[in-house]
Amino acid sequence: MAENDSGQDKTEDPSEKRLRDAREKGQIPRSRELNTVVMLFASVAGFAAFGGVMSHDISAIISQNLTLDRRQVFDKSAVTEALAVNTMAVLEMLAPFFLLMFIAVFIGPLVMGGLSFSMKALAPKMSKLNPGAGFKRMFGLQGLVELIKALFKFSLIGGVAVLLLSSMTERFVRLGQGDLESALAEGMWLMTLVFVVLCSSLLLIVIFDVPYQKWTHTKKLRMTRQEVKEEHKEANGNPQLKSRIRQVQMQMANRRMLSSVPDADVVIVNPTHYSVALAYGPDGGSAPRVLAKGVDHMALKIREIAAEHKVPVFEAPPLARALYYHTDVDQEIPEGLYLAVARVLAYIFRMRDEARGTAPPMDKPVDLPVPEDLRRDD
Repeated sequence: MAENDSGQDKTEDPSEKRLRDAREKGQIPRSRELNTVVMLFASVAGFAAFGGVMSHDISAIISQNLTLDRRQVFDKSAVTEALAVNTMAVLEMLAPFFLLMFIAVFIGPLVMGGLSFSMKALAPKMSKLNPGAGFKRMFGLQGLVELIKALFKFSLIGGVAVLLLSSMTERFVRLGQGDLESALAEGMWLMTLVFVVLCSSLLLIVIFDVPYQKWTHTKKLRMTRQEVKEEHKEANGNPQLKSRIRQVQMQMANRRMLSSVPDADVVIVNPTHYSVALAYGPDGGSAPRVLAKGVDHMALKIREIAAEHKVPVFEAPPLARALYYHTDVDQEIPEGLYLAVARVLAYIFRMRDEARGTAPPMDKPVDLPVPEDLRRDD
């Protein structure tokens, strides 16, 4: 089994992130045999499609250049002019064939793993200049496979070529007995036939090489279990770090919340568990707003701050529980609690006026109306 530097076996299949990072580095499966076969078949298709036209054009170019008049023999610029004309004619003749071959260059990579252009793959790597790594590639498993593949390809193509040419010897010999145009057409046909047979023989190698290259690529990218865990941590965040961040954020939020308690008009409490600090705008145009709320230790802290800053504390267990569970900090109270909170605030404000001697005393409200759908009996 493959091992990494830490000695752990790479037994896990590569993750999507690993495959994506490899693609960004230009590391994708490739098969030179597939590319070769695609190029050869493209050339066969080119000969089949354009062979007749090309043979006719070649015949015309040869006939034209073998026919000279007296002016061309004594004109020094005639050779240069003829060369330019013939070059343009050949380029025009071969242009469709070259275009087909250019398209065929991209078919093999698309079939294997898609196109990929990476600047990282073009960057120089000192490891490629390491003789030790070079010998390892030459005499390793990959080098052995390439050697066996080359020998098999040489034997296969050589054997097929010998059998094919020996069976077609007479047809090649007869090419010199006919006229030029028919000989060129027949020669094009024979070349196309030879190419088709040779390409078909190479398909045997491609059938084995493509799966092998994909398997080799996946094997190189395999991961240890530790690498999988580390990648999972990077993707989802380190649990300890995330917990610490949440803890710090909560502490900061609590400090901000507690700092607003002195601005509250009243703190409504359950004697043992809940505290909710409320404020009512001076203009009276909006509903009461929750400045802070807490349970257990935080509830006790809110009461302590309220006592320090002489904020009234009103004990109303059902209302305190309803406010705690159905409100958020810095949000207005729900409409169903308007009446109950209004009675509490009216009592608090009357107490202030009573302390100043500007209003008569008021009985403390009891049995505050809390709707059933907002009640919490825990």
